[in-house]
Amino acid sequence: MELDGKVALVTGAGSGLGKAAALTLARAGARVGVLSRTRSEIDRTVSEITEAGGNALALMADISDARQTERAVAALVGEYGRLDIVFANAGINGVWAPIDDLQPDEWDRTININLRGTYLTLHYAVPHLKRAKSGSIIITSSINGTRTFTSAGATAYSCTKAAQLAMTQMLALELAKHRIRVNAICPGMIETNIPDSTEMRHKNESGVRAEYPDGDIPLTGGKAGTSEEVAELVLFLASERSRHITGTPVWIDGGQSLLV
Repeated sequence: MELDGKVALVTGAGSGLGKAAALTLARAGARVGVLSRTRSEIDRTVSEITEAGGNALALMADISDARQTERAVAALVGEYGRLDIVFANAGINGVWAPIDDLQPDEWDRTININLRGTYLTLHYAVPHLKRAKSGSIIITSSINGTRTFTSAGATAYSCTKAAQLAMTQMLALELAKHRIRVNAICPGMIETNIPDSTEMRHKNESGVRAEYPDGDIPLTGGKAGTSEEVAELVLFLASERSRHITGTPVWIDGGQSLLV
């Protein structure tokens, strides 16, 4: 129960990495704000936490909408009185297509959810972390845009992930005087359903032919990582065990990004 007494906000907590992290943080004793834009998903996550003896609050919001995000953060702090941990995880892959095929509204949607959404989450959460005089922020970036640039057509997505890492390192210095740590996790291939919602067009046009060594995830012989493994990293970065770590990207990909 190393997070006993702490309050955490997890965005994108209805499924995948966010849900696994919410469950893990709750098991460690944190009271968790479970935020997503899909009511059925967050209700399911909250139910699993409470059935296991934890404490959670359902927060429905689109993180690209300032008013909704502000209300969600206010509701969490109103319920539990404080905020200590923020896992800014919500995001989409969006549309992957050649730059001259990718439409302006498709570009805007990816930027708005992934980058504006991260900004809004932190904009409204940081004042409460400052009041707590400490805290931990973890941002979900990716190997795309930070170590690898070979995903055909993923320009908008990769730009948001690169920007999230820049945000992490800027804010690590800005918030250090408040004893707020800011770190980024950069997953590679993880067993989630997010690839199923990725729209790809004209992949051959934007892709580059290349040959890679056998086993595109060396540590596991090609097997993808799990959401639970990522959640363990989130717990570490949220806890006092990582108290001297800030401004740091952690690639969790079994060595995948070192090949490409």
